[in-house]
Amino acid sequence: MNSNLVGGIIPPQPPIEPQANVHVLKSRLEWGEPAFTILDVRDRMIFNEGHIMGAMPMPIDQLVDRAASSLDKSRDIYVYGTSDDQTSRAAQLLRSAGFVHVSELKGGLGAWKAIGGPTEGIIESTTPPGADDYNVISRIQNHLETQQKEV
Repeated sequence: MNSNLVGGIIPPQPPIEPQANVHVLKSRLEWGEPAFTILDVRDRMIFNEGHIMGAMPMPIDQLVDRAASSLDKSRDIYVYGTSDDQTSRAAQLLRSAGFVHVSELKGGLGAWKAIGGPTEGIIESTTPPGADDYNVISRIQNHLETQQKEV
């Protein structure tokens, strides 16, 4: 008997790219794919105002220590900061610390919001939900449209 029950059902994930656009991450979230972490390396107060839903706060000055104590080195990690420069610096720090699957999320929170990615935080909670949040047809249409967006 095959002990790996999901082996034939769930295809193995290809390794993540060193840089990812927001569409890749949104698609993984929408399909409910497990085993990845989103790290927000911005200042904690900025993080509290608004961030990608499910992101973990790890300010860049504490990044390596906190990641090393809480994340597996082989886990898929998407990282973003206030700018693509900060994002790429954070990714480099993680790679140097031995994390193997680190991807820089190009455009960060701004690009994420531009394609309608879910957010949370103090400021984000005051933004009304989109009309498509309650309508499956609209959500599918919106998904198709955002897939075409250049970010």
